[in-house]
Amino acid sequence: MTLLAVHSLADGPLRVDRPSIHADDEGFLRGRAVFETLRVYGGRPFRLEQHLERLRRSAAMVGLPEPDARGLAGLGLEAVAAGGEPDAVLRFLWTPGREGGGAPTGLALVSTLPPGLDELRARGLRLAVVGWAPGHRLAGSKSTSYAENFAAQDEAHGRGCDDALLVGEDGTVLEAPTANVWWREGTRLLTPSLGQPILAGVTRAALWELARDVGYEPEEGVFPLARPAGADEIFLSSSVREVMPVVALDGAPVGGGEPGEAARTLQAALRSAATAP
Repeated sequence: MTLLAVHSLADGPLRVDRPSIHADDEGFLRGRAVFETLRVYGGRPFRLEQHLERLRRSAAMVGLPEPDARGLAGLGLEAVAAGGEPDAVLRFLWTPGREGGGAPTGLALVSTLPPGLDELRARGLRLAVVGWAPGHRLAGSKSTSYAENFAAQDEAHGRGCDDALLVGEDGTVLEAPTANVWWREGTRLLTPSLGQPILAGVTRAALWELARDVGYEPEEGVFPLARPAGADEIFLSSSVREVMPVVALDGAPVGGGEPGEAARTLQAALRSAATAP
């Protein structure tokens, strides 16, 4: 992705080719920061209020000052306009600011979409099962402490896969490093419960609302790995990648090794909802 625009609550528009955070900002120095990533369709951020509400919840979990939601919303729209791309990625970053005191840091960053998403959606993802023991204090927050998530992705890549499916020590299915996971059993769409240490995805919530409109019944719960492994299809959901079908799990084909019908239908429904006037 290419960075197109950076706007700061304190300083307004910043140059994309210059540093934007002090070296002693706690977000950089100690990883005490939270963030949100959302997709922009036709110049409009999708579910902006929901993302900013989740940013507020994440900040409370990490012990940061409450974000200026109204200020960040306006900042994000300004950054989207400055970026000049109608379809893009908008990120918010919120940190406690410089070590030793001072105002919090609030940034809005706009980037181009990752390349090849539609091609990857047509081909489908290959997932590797990776064991996971998340820290319960920060589980469910969008903290910038993503090192373990990316280590899980790196393990999956090392095994010839595109992404990881995180499974707890007791064999319970959780999520992917940067996405929620779903699977289909007939007309039922199953996904791990938010009572587990997983992120409450904004796109997950959107798909839950859309599922019944397109003929599926969503259901959440606590499930062993055998459930998705034997499902009719599996797919991931996230703000940037939207609905991404899965065609293999630990080398075994899923749903005949082709993207499934629910993933296609929900992707179309999500895109329609996001781009509606």
